[in-house]
Amino acid sequence: MGRTKIVAGNWKMHGSLNQNQALLEVVVSETRSMQNASCVVCVPYPYIPQAKSLLQDSHVAWGAQNISQHHQGAYTGEVSAEMLAEFGCQYAIVGHSERRLLFGEGNKVVAEKFKAAQQCSIIPILCLGETLEQRESDEAEQVIARQLDAVIDLLGVEALERSVIAYEPVWAIGTGKTATPQQAQDVHKFIRNRIAMQNERVADDIRILYGGSVKASNAVELIAMPDIDGGLIGGASLVAAEFISICMATQN
Repeated sequence: MGRTKIVAGNWKMHGSLNQNQALLEVVVSETRSMQNASCVVCVPYPYIPQAKSLLQDSHVAWGAQNISQHHQGAYTGEVSAEMLAEFGCQYAIVGHSERRLLFGEGNKVVAEKFKAAQQCSIIPILCLGETLEQRESDEAEQVIARQLDAVIDLLGVEALERSVIAYEPVWAIGTGKTATPQQAQDVHKFIRNRIAMQNERVADDIRILYGGSVKASNAVELIAMPDIDGGLIGGASLVAAEFISICMATQN
């Protein structure tokens, strides 16, 4: 398949001006040889201007970790897609499990955020995933289907053409646990098959990333699976050597 691999770093609520510059300069330098793969960093809002300044003439793209479903108005603390677009953001994460669990974002809100991003030509990285309780109750596929269907029901399956999906088992985020490559592949295949029920071309073309304690030590084996097109990387994206190794795993 000809899908371009992607490795996206999610810095979460980490960073400082000095640390960011040192990290990004190394990442740009050491991933310059990547071919047929994209490298993205999703940084906290205050650091988006810095990311633009450091990355705008490089092969590394930048984005946000969240986005408002609203375009403007009395929404204190929110940041709109229009604002992000002014700083050249190419990507925005929507529906990350921490947003769903800690901030109560439901499937409808996530779908609206997906829509807002696309309306400003920002590529949404749509996160899907189940908790440990849902997996142990054999509900993982139903949960993921509802999360995916909320976007399809609102915008149509063709909207997925201008997006990236990230499967992130909630039980493997920040816990040190990782789905086995086969467990991850099984869910990625389920997602792709569900999309194919409505449009096979969209299903074949969409990139589905794995996110859940991806490290340099397991990246090659995960990304080698046929339906895993890269990774959404949390803690390891803050460590230059780890993130670079994961990026370069797309070249094997």
